Amino acid sequence: MAGELGLSDQAMGAVFSAFALGYALAQVPSGWLADRFGPRLALSGVVTVWSLFTALTGMALSLRFLLAVRFLFGVAEAGAFPGSVRAFYNWLPVRERGRANGILFSGTRIGAAVAFPLMAWLLEGWGWRTAFYILAVPGLVWGLLWAVFFRNHPKTPVDQSSPLSGPELSFGQVFRSRGMGLNMFQYFAGNFTFFICLSWMLPYLQRRYELTLGEAAGYSMAPLLFGGAAQWTAGFLVDMLYRSRFREWSRRLPAMLGFILAAGAIWAVGFMESAAAAVACFAVATFGADMTISPSWAYCLDIGGRNSGAVSGSMNMVGNFGSFVSANAFPFLFGLTGSALAYFLIAGLLNAVSVGCWYFMRPEMVIRRRG
Repeated sequence: MAGELGLSDQAMGAVFSAFALGYALAQVPSGWLADRFGPRLALSGVVTVWSLFTALTGMALSLRFLLAVRFLFGVAEAGAFPGSVRAFYNWLPVRERGRANGILFSGTRIGAAVAFPLMAWLLEGWGWRTAFYILAVPGLVWGLLWAVFFRNHPKTPVDQSSPLSGPELSFGQVFRSRGMGLNMFQYFAGNFTFFICLSWMLPYLQRRYELTLGEAAGYSMAPLLFGGAAQWTAGFLVDMLYRSRFREWSRRLPAMLGFILAAGAIWAVGFMESAAAAVACFAVATFGADMTISPSWAYCLDIGGRNSGAVSGSMNMVGNFGSFVSANAFPFLFGLTGSALAYFLIAGLLNAVSVGCWYFMRPEMVIRRRG
């Protein structure tokens, strides 16, 4: 795509970040829509619209068109996880939320991992434009099936009471709390770390270690598969701790362990002399960053209640500003210093600070702020 359209690394960074910006800005509105109209309409709508923008990406003839399409693609996709978390609130008791979030987000990692070799195959056989047309089809089918078969509420209402949940608060009260502020910062750090895997990891591996596209694509699967495994690991750990005497640590402990792993591993990437060693560090960093996701969304359900869509959307909004910054910071710092090391050091520092954020992220911090 870059070669055909004559795009520089900085221009491609802008393309990556255009999606992240649109995705971030639309989080709160899309969460509100899921709370207001239900996840059936919200999710069938957003998946259908983002599938159309997937096809439009294949029609790009200029940087401006591509930036506009990718921005609007991000806006459309913004409702995916706020809508999903609202479905979880309607359908699942508190003791099952960790696993549900883990399973949901593992799909995003497995799908991204499969996309690397799939896209390499499509590119070789049909070119990048046709590849985007083909990728639009599954989403259109899914949107139709969801609208036909899903219902917003089960026939028997689910008990949502939990020792980790306080009195029902307004969205504004939750948003202004210190706990929510810490929550948004740590999600920024996690996305800053993970987004490198979706944007610059593959070209970094190609250039740094002189790999072919096929070799880099094969290597790039590993961190994302590790991320998928982390989602299941963290999800089940959250629910296991919730059912034990360590219930108050059920969100905090998995997230703190994850950020400790991510901080050390992403820092180490810049010092690796072989592609295999660098990918191993990327894999551990991704595993750590993804261990924080299930507890983050479970925390939003704990403090958000009936406003879970908007609360989780707020967290995801700030988190995806982390993706936006990451996509631009990597080529900028590389151009400024001639090395990717500065990026990896900054990512490590953000993860280290986030360990402290989670230590203080107790639901009662949000509840107390009500007064």
